[in-house]
Amino acid sequence: MLELRPNCELCDCDLPPEATNARICTYECTFCAGCVDDVLNNVCPNCGGGFVPRPIRPLQARREGLSRIHQPATTVRKSAKFSKAEMVGFAALHKDVGPADR
Repeated sequence: MLELRPNCELCDCDLPPEATNARICTYECTFCAGCVDDVLNNVCPNCGGGFVPRPIRPLQARREGLSRIHQPATTVRKSAKFSKAEMVGFAALHKDVGPADR
């Protein structure tokens, strides 16, 4: 189950569970759409994969036991292991290769 991490790993902006601007990679690295589009060029600086919009877990249970009330988002903030310069450099090296080919 997705953690629904609370922040962008690059700029540290808040990304609450209902955020429509949250993006994740296959490892659930979490960044805001602005950083993904304008800084990282859709290249995850941690794994090299691409990003997709993070799904929004329902606030209320539409099926018994399935909601943010029952499976809340994590409150543990994460930051990338790399500096912004390292992330930008890594993304620049791989931006011209499509996610399926990285």
